[in-house]
Amino acid sequence: MTVDPPSVSAVVIQPTFDDLGRPLLDTTFCVVDLETTGGSPAKGSKITEVGAVKIRGGEVLGEFQTLVNPDESIPAFITVLTGITDQMVIDAPRIDEVLPSFLEFAHGCVLVAHNAPFDTGFLRHAAGELGISWPRFEVLDTAVLARRALLRDEVPNVKLATLAAKFSEVTPDHRALTDARATVDVLHALFERLGSLGVTTFEEVRDFTAAVSPAQRAKRHLADHLPDAPGVYLFRRSDGEVLYVGTSRSLRRRVRSYFTRAETRSRMGEMIALAERVDPVVCATALEAQVRELRLIDEHRPPYNRRSKFPDRQSWIKLTSEPWPRLSIVTRVLDDGADYIGPFRRAAAESAVAALHESFRVRQCTTRFGKVPRRSPCALAELGRCLSPCDGSVDAERYGDEVQRLRDALHGDPAAHVVRHVEDKMTQLAAAERFEDAGAWRDRLAAFLRGSRRSQRLRSLTEQPQLVAAAPHEDGWEIHVVRHGRLAAAGILRRGTATWPWVESLVASAETVTPSHGPCPSGLVEETEAILRWLEQPGVRLIEGSWASPRWSTARHLDRYEVDRSMLAV
Repeated sequence: MTVDPPSVSAVVIQPTFDDLGRPLLDTTFCVVDLETTGGSPAKGSKITEVGAVKIRGGEVLGEFQTLVNPDESIPAFITVLTGITDQMVIDAPRIDEVLPSFLEFAHGCVLVAHNAPFDTGFLRHAAGELGISWPRFEVLDTAVLARRALLRDEVPNVKLATLAAKFSEVTPDHRALTDARATVDVLHALFERLGSLGVTTFEEVRDFTAAVSPAQRAKRHLADHLPDAPGVYLFRRSDGEVLYVGTSRSLRRRVRSYFTRAETRSRMGEMIALAERVDPVVCATALEAQVRELRLIDEHRPPYNRRSKFPDRQSWIKLTSEPWPRLSIVTRVLDDGADYIGPFRRAAAESAVAALHESFRVRQCTTRFGKVPRRSPCALAELGRCLSPCDGSVDAERYGDEVQRLRDALHGDPAAHVVRHVEDKMTQLAAAERFEDAGAWRDRLAAFLRGSRRSQRLRSLTEQPQLVAAAPHEDGWEIHVVRHGRLAAAGILRRGTATWPWVESLVASAETVTPSHGPCPSGLVEETEAILRWLEQPGVRLIEGSWASPRWSTARHLDRYEVDRSMLAV
């Protein structure tokens, strides 16, 4: 689908910074350490010293250090450990002065600490006691990071003193600023270690520190060959079976996250255990990636994609083409001269048919009649809900008029017949205080309106032999060729490239698409709807062809009948 026209240099897709994450070199960190009177702020322990170092790109931007008067005597064993005495803090500022100054120093930074829950726990507790809103700091724990990045034979434990002896010239001494400086060196050393593993952004570091099983992390190499480009990825077993299909704007970063981030979904953990390789499909645009994902799921039916479990469970409402037409619910659209709307979920299709049968007196029996049927009338005919062609009560012309009104409601504006008729019934039921029954008819009408709107939207695109549309892209324009509702080609027109030769080359190499029948697209319904959503985005321009979303018909009635989508989504 992606095309590189021969007259144009290859298109290079540069993901945005949001897609790639925040590079570690451009992220500002505030490494903090505290000294306290004890181990728990909840049990009354207080802060006695705050030390912090602000760094970015390996350079120190500033330091913060102050003793803190805890307003209580420092225990003797703490003095022995830290060297901080009551005399040293008697003239020091209290926490209500220190904390605002520290928060200003750390503003906009990622907080880093060794055994971070201890330090951040004291700071958050102090903020709560002072009525200060705690900022939503992102926090990185060097102890956890070291535990994930280092092997047992490298360091016996991840205590700060142990790590500093290996990675720093600073010796921790239980004073806040000294320990913070040692933590800075440890952090830089760990970043260098992760860099050799391809971890270069803060988001990747954060994922790396998540709880991941050794077996899961051992498969991280499966992402090494993937590009930082948008596209689709396929997890496969050793025999080539596709286990899972996904899409991302950065294939390598997304796939790597499966092996460096805790996966809470048990089925995905099971999938990762089975996977032996990951195949990429690089795409030019996000729409192409979305479409390819849908097609690959439909082709392979991967067991770990929820959308592939029941891919064929969609229904269409059909107005048959026979001497005495009727409504039926089918799973396929054929080239048989019949009228179709949909697709629906099965329950929604049944509700929609009930609304139509309430509005039009077409037969509901499944018997095949000749041109002059002769049978006994059914109960519906006796109740006046069917024109009763079975016993000759109606001629073909009058029955044909009823069918034509039904056909008009299916393909045009249903207000004159379906909406008005069902609303009258709802009003009668409500007047009789039969509110549940009125609500049931509201739901049936909504099911029909949703399916009718979906059908009209699909038809608006499937009837177009070719559309060429463009949308702004950071490198120029993304161009898509759409034929009969199917994406036939996609590419990026770079700035400075001659437009028409490039577009003509893209169109000439686009996939040939054979039209389908009725509203059913030449491909997956979900693909056509993804294209429709893209076409409706602000800034999209048509280069060739014409298309308009049919908002003038069914859609204008839906606002009054918005109900639980889980029951009536179609």
